[in-house]
Order: sequence, then structure tokens, then C-alpha cells
Amino acid sequence: MACRYGFIIAVLAAMLAAPSARAQGAGEASGTWVTQAGDARVRVSKCGGGICGVIVGLRDPIDPNTGKPQVDDKNPNPALKKRPMIGLPLFSGMHPAGSGKWSGQIYNADDGSTYASSVSVTGPDTLRVEGCVGALCGGETWTRARR
Repeated sequence: MACRYGFIIAVLAAMLAAPSARAQGAGEASGTWVTQAGDARVRVSKCGGGICGVIVGLRDPIDPNTGKPQVDDKNPNPALKKRPMIGLPLFSGMHPAGSGKWSGQIYNADDGSTYASSVSVTGPDTLRVEGCVGALCGGETWTRARR
């Protein structure tokens, strides 16, 4: 009988600790993140009840072909092809989809397309960013930038 009470106390303790563990694990998306390839730094901030993400730095900010700052030259819209990469918004309509999770759309400057997307804080210094076209999904893990 004593063993049974010990088990009940252990289960209750685990249940009480679980919400705080989830809250700590959820973390905060706001801050500056480095993409998985390390080629860009993205500032994520709260905006309009969700989150926004803007490119704030590039590993190679100067286009070697032109000697000028990188531009959004893969964008299919001719009016947007000359906008600077630094300052380019990546997320649109990112609204909360759970604790430490958001969903909306992401712009992929590598191909000039926008995809359905989800963003999840997976640790204090990791952010999972995924994009989907139909049932095909892919993603990468971003790490929190060090000062």
C-alpha cells in the first residue's frame, strides 16, 4: 500500500512540474537568428499578435557579380527584383498556433516563392522553420545569434 501512495505522489509531482517545464522549453522567438547554412541573420519580433522576421545581415552582403549590395533578384515580380536583401521581410501572417508555435507564410529569397510555413521554438537557442508546398515540406533549424 505504501508503494501505491509513493507512485501517486510521484505522478502528481510530475504533473505539477510539467507545465513549468513546457513554459521553459517553449522559449521566446524574439531575437536575432542565424539560418542553418549561416548565410543570413534574421531578426524575429512580435508584431500584430504574431511574429515578423526580417533579414538584418548576410554572410555575403555584396553581390560578387555587380559589386553592389545583394538584391531580391529571384523574385518573379519585376518591381521587387531590385529591393535590398537586408531589410527584406520573410514572414507574413505568422499567427500563434500553440505554445511557442506560429503558422503563416514564408518568403524564400533563394527561389522567389512564398510557402505555407510554421515556426516553432524548439529550445532556448533553436528555432525550427518549415515551409510546405502541398504535402511536400522541408525546413531547417536556426540558432540564436551570439552578440
